[in-house]
Amino acid sequence: GLPEVPNMASQYYLEMHESFRSNSKSREFPAHSAKVHSVAWSCDGRRLASGSFDKTASVFVLEKDRLVKENNYRGHGDSVDQLCWHPSSPDLFVTASGDKTIRIWDVRTTKCIATVNTKGENINICWSPDGQTIAVGNKDDVVTFIDAKTHRSRAEEQFKFEVNEISWNNDNDMFFLTNGNGCINVLSYPELKPIQSINAHPSNCICIKFDPTGKYFATGSADALVSLWDVEELVCVRCFSRLDWPVRTLSFSHDGKMLASASEDHFIDIAEVETGEKLWEVQCESPTFTVAWHPKRPLLAYACDDKDGKYDSNREAGTVKLFGLPNDS
Repeated sequence: GLPEVPNMASQYYLEMHESFRSNSKSREFPAHSAKVHSVAWSCDGRRLASGSFDKTASVFVLEKDRLVKENNYRGHGDSVDQLCWHPSSPDLFVTASGDKTIRIWDVRTTKCIATVNTKGENINICWSPDGQTIAVGNKDDVVTFIDAKTHRSRAEEQFKFEVNEISWNNDNDMFFLTNGNGCINVLSYPELKPIQSINAHPSNCICIKFDPTGKYFATGSADALVSLWDVEELVCVRCFSRLDWPVRTLSFSHDGKMLASASEDHFIDIAEVETGEKLWEVQCESPTFTVAWHPKRPLLAYACDDKDGKYDSNREAGTVKLFGLPNDS
């Protein structure tokens, strides 16, 4: 069943709904030998990287409507839990692993250009919008700020709460953390002085994403809610409540007008940001770990858990999927 079109639907809603009706196909591409934890697009949208439980990262090139595997990046001694690309250089990406290192990779040489040792098992990573700093969070709630050029640690903060996801704002002057008590902690950057602690959710606040325009950020919580926040005012603008399970992953479309959110529910919710209306849902056969909108077009990359939890016999283990492809492709 297609989503009902609301009576007062915006022009944008109608156009995107129509677009997804004729481009509702999902295709899957083999990426890894075990489940995929993280997918991310390079800033120019030419490449998609994935990080996996199999201790590797894979990079694909997007050719028209398919992903062509370019390389597999080996070196980590444990699961690659999160990765991200340099905000303005389309050749560099960084991976965070449980092996207590982060690695920076260059797709031009296909080599690891730096391995940085950290104190603990890394689970969160982000690159500052100005490209100068990489922040990495570990299982012991320590966030380390690493100089992206010298690969040396600039600062290290031990937090007294469970740190879930971390992100700079688009202006690079504030640093945000979501925590296990349902709060969003806002720090000044680079001073790292607390500015505000926002009680965002009654339970564990899991993920956070900023929209490309810099107007909003969204957080996803264990209470299955997604809340949308005004960056300037730090107030909640609206909530999205169509998921039933803890929200694991979020992504804004390139124009900032759509928000994809996913969980253990067997669908990905695509909402129109300005109204909160459900624009589309992408059907999945299992829980979704990660979603990422393409930086230039309405194409969503995502990765799900293996259907039956077996890593070997299942063809679907470690695939990356694309939604938004033409139905006849």
